[in-house]
Amino acid sequence: MYAVIKTGGKQYKVSEGDLLKVELLDGAVGETVEFEHVLMVGGEEVRIGTPLVPGVKVKAQIVAQEKDRKILVFKSKRRKGYRKKYGHRQPITRLKVAAIEA
Repeated sequence: MYAVIKTGGKQYKVSEGDLLKVELLDGAVGETVEFEHVLMVGGEEVRIGTPLVPGVKVKAQIVAQEKDRKILVFKSKRRKGYRKKYGHRQPITRLKVAAIEA
C-alpha cells in the first residue's frame, strides 16, 4: 500500500518503512507525526481525493533534525564587474513512515 501526502508545499509518494527527507517539522527525535493531508491512497484499490481522501492518516516517526547539503548561489552581471556568491543550508527533518491508516 502507498499514499501521496502533502507537506511543506511538496508532495511525496510514501510506503510503510520508507525513509523520507522533508522540510523542517516541529518535534524532537523519536516523536510521531501524523499527516492528514493525504491526496491519494493506492494498493489493490486506488482512492483519489477531491482534494483530500477522508479518514486516511499517515503516521511517521522523526529520525533526525538536521541541515541539508549546502546550496550555492552565484549572481553576476556581464561587463559590469558585479559578482556575488553566497549559499545556505536548509533545515530538514528525516522521517520513517510507520503506518498508513486507511
